[in-house]
Amino acid sequence: MSDNTALNALTEQMAREGIRRLLIISGEGSWPQERAFALRSTLPGDWLWVGATASAEPCCTPQALQTLLGREFRHAIFDALQGFDAAAFAALSGTLRAGSWLVLLTPPWLDWQMHPDADSLRWSDCAEPIPTPHFVEHFKRVIARDGQTLHWQQHQPFVPVYFPERADWRPANGEPQPEQAVILQQLLDMPPGVATVTAARGRGKSALAGQLISRMKERAIVTAPAKAATDVLAQFAGERYRFIAPDALLTGSETADWLIVDEAAAIPAPLLHQLVSRFPRVLLTTTVQGYEGTGRGFLLKFCARFPNLQRYELQQPIRWALGCPLEKIVSEALVFDDETFSHPPRGNIHFSAFESNAWHCNPHLPLAVYQLLSGAHYRTSPLDLRRMMDAPGQHFLQASTADAVAGAVWLVDEGGLSAELSQAVWAGYRRPRGNLVAQSLAAHGGDPLAATLVGRRVSRIAVHPARQREGIGQQLIEQAHQHSSLCDYLSVSFGYTTELWRFWQRCGFVLVRMGNHREASSGCYTAMALLPISESGKRLTATEHLRLRRDADVLALWNGEALPIRPLKETTLNDDDWQALAGFAFAHRPLLTSLGCLSRLLQCSELPLPALRGRVDERCSDAELCQRLKVSGRKALLLVQRAEVAQALALLDAARTQRLQNRIMQWQFFH
Repeated sequence: MSDNTALNALTEQMAREGIRRLLIISGEGSWPQERAFALRSTLPGDWLWVGATASAEPCCTPQALQTLLGREFRHAIFDALQGFDAAAFAALSGTLRAGSWLVLLTPPWLDWQMHPDADSLRWSDCAEPIPTPHFVEHFKRVIARDGQTLHWQQHQPFVPVYFPERADWRPANGEPQPEQAVILQQLLDMPPGVATVTAARGRGKSALAGQLISRMKERAIVTAPAKAATDVLAQFAGERYRFIAPDALLTGSETADWLIVDEAAAIPAPLLHQLVSRFPRVLLTTTVQGYEGTGRGFLLKFCARFPNLQRYELQQPIRWALGCPLEKIVSEALVFDDETFSHPPRGNIHFSAFESNAWHCNPHLPLAVYQLLSGAHYRTSPLDLRRMMDAPGQHFLQASTADAVAGAVWLVDEGGLSAELSQAVWAGYRRPRGNLVAQSLAAHGGDPLAATLVGRRVSRIAVHPARQREGIGQQLIEQAHQHSSLCDYLSVSFGYTTELWRFWQRCGFVLVRMGNHREASSGCYTAMALLPISESGKRLTATEHLRLRRDADVLALWNGEALPIRPLKETTLNDDDWQALAGFAFAHRPLLTSLGCLSRLLQCSELPLPALRGRVDERCSDAELCQRLKVSGRKALLLVQRAEVAQALALLDAARTQRLQNRIMQWQFFH
């Protein structure tokens, strides 16, 4: 039997059994792509090609794959020769029908780990692509123990494997499956309250929600992060489908007996809480784990606030058979399971540190830590796994019992920029990769040299639900402090809530920044806090905290809520204000970053300054001001505002203004 005949027979067998499989083609140059083209001509199908460059139609880039979610394909090719976008790889697997191959193209298998991965530019904070040996080693280990994947390597004969026959698969016919039917009846009989249906992709959550709408006597409204994501739900709901976007639902006066929220975990928690409170019955459906990055955090955090919550979970796949080899390999390779939470850690706690090389010498430890961190957070995606495995400057501490991880903290190196680069960041001339808090301290703070200090940011921290309220989180931060003795400070950036801030305060952190708009991901204002270590770190922390206290009243007015610090009632301009105002007038410092000092300037100046007073004092929108002042657009308005600040400063002290302008203008010439 020829290779083609054997492959055709295996494909037909997969279709009967309702499964999909992975086929890896590894080699140099264009060899893997040529073999993929040969396969396309052998097996009939859609053969969607996903890669950085278009090699054949139909095709799309990994980034554009999200636009195709909800569609189905027969066979696909994922080109990872230049880089491996793990989230796109997982998403592509979810679009494939039963009986499909996912063909993965990789560099030569033996030296793949030495190849620079272009996808690393998204998550490594490096200027050039870096090799990703730990991810490649992990991927190879998963493939080696799988036994269901076909592998075609250059310079080696391709031998199709013969797999034992499985039972024939019966595809869904549109009627509720047994598992769905049970849940459907319970939802139809549900008293007022909140219910959740969670499942991995392909289990029929959206179909179930649509079936519920089509069968209920009451009126229902559907909402979701994007209307396009509700296509399946709409199909099953039929003419009773009625969609309203989350924002419009909050601002409008629409009422209904039921609110159905599809992919609820992708909606910011504060917004979701407001939505839930307005309807007598609510059904929340969401994908738990997977490439969307929802994690178990949705169940652990959001749903825990509803004491009488009805929780349902769908286990049985609808679009392919249970035990599908492709689903299994993708889940294992990208660590989608969360079995960490099914085994509560018992016994005494011990603390230890490890670095990224543990993925090579002791992979079970970082794997367990990643599972805990990803399951405990709302937003965890394969990009986080890639960063944890191979990005430079990552550090980890874990609290473990004899047989399980009870808590972990993930730290990221930041800062250490040159004085010239830090000044250029402060002035708004430069925004180098990475350094989230270090750059913010410079770009939004008062010290142009803030980013020269060396910090470690707490990227993630989690404690197993069974061991919370024992002080393990605080002890992890204490351990992190001890292991960072050569740094100037520890830092954290988080969506502000009173509960979260109480934890960071107990750990000794000092608030140094509060954002002035709510983040889309959390629905909260971003807060940044420092735990100083060195004398330089203590000075920076004290200075930035004082600056925040001076700005607190202005920020509270702007945000519509008080800051959790004691405000300083000051109206005079100090040296910090003069420098920040000059940075706004003569460089690229943002207006919202400068609200405090701009407000104090307006109190000191007798000039009309209409563009500034309109924005800062009256809080008019840019569009309103452009119309009022007859200015052509936001950029032109900002130039007027900068000119007004320069005018006001010059009238207060022309010589001082000129000195500051001369100095700050020099910072743009950093190369």
